[in-house]
Amino acid sequence: MTTIGNPLKKVLRQRMKAEVIPAISAESVARQSKAIFEKVIASETFRQAADVSIYLSTGSEVDTLPLLRELFNQQKNVFVPTYSGKLMEMVRVKDWADYESLPLTKWNIKQPSAKEGRENALTNGRGIDLFLMPGVAFTLSGGRMGHGMGYYDSFLKRYFDTYPEKKATLMALAFREQIVDESTLPLEPHDVRLTTVVTE
Repeated sequence: MTTIGNPLKKVLRQRMKAEVIPAISAESVARQSKAIFEKVIASETFRQAADVSIYLSTGSEVDTLPLLRELFNQQKNVFVPTYSGKLMEMVRVKDWADYESLPLTKWNIKQPSAKEGRENALTNGRGIDLFLMPGVAFTLSGGRMGHGMGYYDSFLKRYFDTYPEKKATLMALAFREQIVDESTLPLEPHDVRLTTVVTE
């Protein structure tokens, strides 16, 4: 399911990771993240969602910690990614204390263990109302390029197979520098188109 084979994507991914994203200043990351946070929590989609999947951000991504805290404050059911080999699962984190206790991976990201018997969004019978998603580059029409491992694309395929009736919202969080022209980000058959891309 990896997208590395597409040469256009490969070039774009390398440029975004090596030049574009590292050039965004810490001040700009903070300002854009704050504006995106305010847009997301003001949205009707966020207000209505009971079960929410959120990524735990690294320094090169839109900061999701304020959103995570808000999700817990509003007592929503929060699911975060955990990775096991080539599979990604979405498992529940109960509250801020639970989040704080999560172990760090070698990439310095907190990640629950898939072996802990946590509630899994694919098997709990409810699924997810809102996915808050990361990526490397996006188009305004809902195109998304991830890190090239295909984790989200393969997870979402399993998700939609499991919950064919459920209309989940796929909302990406993006710095304005990550928005690219349609012609530079060709979508492939396995790529999942986003519902919306939120920028500053």
